[in-house]
Amino acid sequence: MAFHEVRFPTDISRGAVGGPERRTDVVVLGSGHEERNGRWADSRRSYNAGYGIRGLDDLYKVIAFFEERRGRLYGFRWRDYTDWKSCPPEQTPSALDQVIGVGDGTMASFQLSKTYGGTYAPWKRLIKKPVEGSVLVAVDGLLQEEGAAFVVDHTTGVITFRPENIPPQGARITAGFEFDVPVRFDTDKLEVSLQGFRHGAIPAIPIVEIRI
Repeated sequence: MAFHEVRFPTDISRGAVGGPERRTDVVVLGSGHEERNGRWADSRRSYNAGYGIRGLDDLYKVIAFFEERRGRLYGFRWRDYTDWKSCPPEQTPSALDQVIGVGDGTMASFQLSKTYGGTYAPWKRLIKKPVEGSVLVAVDGLLQEEGAAFVVDHTTGVITFRPENIPPQGARITAGFEFDVPVRFDTDKLEVSLQGFRHGAIPAIPIVEIRI
């Protein structure tokens, strides 16, 4: 899939609106009872970047970014300021934040992930776009050194332990990190009225998460 490893301007995405979406079929029976079926196993996020624009320079910045992405053609990174860490947004990531696997003595690679909830139906989100330099990893609570003990593929979110550092049988692998959302523009056309914009109208700049 065509993807550019570049982040949408964060000063604009900070003011955007949006969040997760799920797809659920609901059938109301004659008795008044419901049957519900979740069509998507995973949620999908969407945003409107127009709400983050504060002036014409911001608008120009988005147009330049849009043109380089060729509209919907190329994906890119997006910072979701409501959810961009392995921990709550105002806390600092720790190597103990998220359980990403259990060692079996031979497995060297583990996918970064983040779990939401925990009591009734926890959902695991695969993290494919970690931020370079932010990933912390521990094995049974012992902090591992990036580069010496493991390496991170920042384009896929896979961490790989070096042969001499493969986690032993039953070892709990945990991680902390910052991450971006892989997205694309959800339009091939930007329509902006400068006259309306100067009077407070916000242009629609739809962004949607992509599966990678």
